Amino acid sequence: MLGMVLAAGAGRRLRPYTDTLPKALVPVDGETTILDIALRNLAEVELTDVVIVVGYRAEAVRERKEALERRYGVRLTLVHNDKAEEWNNAYSMWLAREYFAEGLLMVNGDTVHPVGVERTLLGARGPQLLLAVDDVKPLADEEMKVVLGDDGSLARITKLMDPATANGEYIGASLIEPEAATALADALEAVWRRDPNLYYEDGYQELVDRGGKIAVAPIGAVDWVEVDNHDDLRRAREIACRY
Repeated sequence: MLGMVLAAGAGRRLRPYTDTLPKALVPVDGETTILDIALRNLAEVELTDVVIVVGYRAEAVRERKEALERRYGVRLTLVHNDKAEEWNNAYSMWLAREYFAEGLLMVNGDTVHPVGVERTLLGARGPQLLLAVDDVKPLADEEMKVVLGDDGSLARITKLMDPATANGEYIGASLIEPEAATALADALEAVWRRDPNLYYEDGYQELVDRGGKIAVAPIGAVDWVEVDNHDDLRRAREIACRY
């Protein structure tokens, strides 16, 4: 199984940091960046072959590649998204489809969370596709919300729902087993070809709509944050130093 980080995004709401850096390289604990935390977490669960999808300011990741490999004992493979500034991340994830067949633990490059999330996903292995979900945190409009079916599997995933109807929030970490590779790649391709501004989570919804099953793993009461803006960044800096 491989690790994977989606780190192609520009993060325009985090300027001026992201004038010269991708969002994943914004520091959250001294010189420690979001990407540092992601790689450290993956290395701690012995996923030392890691695919990083890069795009916006990709050269900044390339320049740090060897240092990151030495620091965390990982081997990094970079996949370049040349449309990262035009299209959304359904396309980014699809670009890494050749690696799906090896199995992946994928994390978003803008999420700060402790290694317990990776351990939760690996401890719940079994389903072909498994999403880490926070069913404790109060929800608002911006979150990627999930609704579960009667059998506990994913029925709906979108930001565009009444928070009161949701069962929790997807936190940007997924476990993809090799058996899910072809169906997931096909669903992602259908989504970005329909609308390149859609999220990879829309690919998950497409897979469910086609009859596929996606399970969820509740992470419990965990301090984590998706870093979209400066308020999120302040929160990330409060919690990252405790990991």
